[in-house]
Amino acid sequence: MTSYHGSCFCGQVEWDVKLEGKNHVLCHCDTCKKLGGGAYSLNQIVPMKDLKITKGQVKDFTYHGASGKPVHCYHCGSKESPLPDRWRRGITDMANAPLHSWISCYKVQNPLRPNCTSHVYHHQEVLGDQIVVRTILLDEGKSFEPTAEIFGKYRLPWVKESAQTFDIMPPS
Repeated sequence: MTSYHGSCFCGQVEWDVKLEGKNHVLCHCDTCKKLGGGAYSLNQIVPMKDLKITKGQVKDFTYHGASGKPVHCYHCGSKESPLPDRWRRGITDMANAPLHSWISCYKVQNPLRPNCTSHVYHHQEVLGDQIVVRTILLDEGKSFEPTAEIFGKYRLPWVKESAQTFDIMPPS
């Protein structure tokens, strides 16, 4: 096992994770596309104990996966609301202000922002003590090779197959 270092886009969250090898599993499910804003996500499944957040904190949100069980997504973010007080209270005095005014107000009232919401990892309860780590966010992630593709039946038609592909998941 080798330890790899990762960080989010804004640098407020960093972590170390132990991996068996330098590889990605590409996931073509629609949830990963929406969470990551791309054609697929790059991942590796590891024991929960092999991930250590070394800087900052992650925020989570939960949805129910295809199994019907909860999936907890962990991303860069603080536990407080990211919106300034006046926005949370529903005051709309800036509704017609130019975009740069919104951004300036946001930065002044939230000097530690932005939290970029990079998706660090998720825990599917159906996987027990295993988590799914986003491998492209690791410092060496660009040098990893794809070794498998899951949810291949949802691959966008213009994305070429790059590894052994499973319609949903590999057989257990």
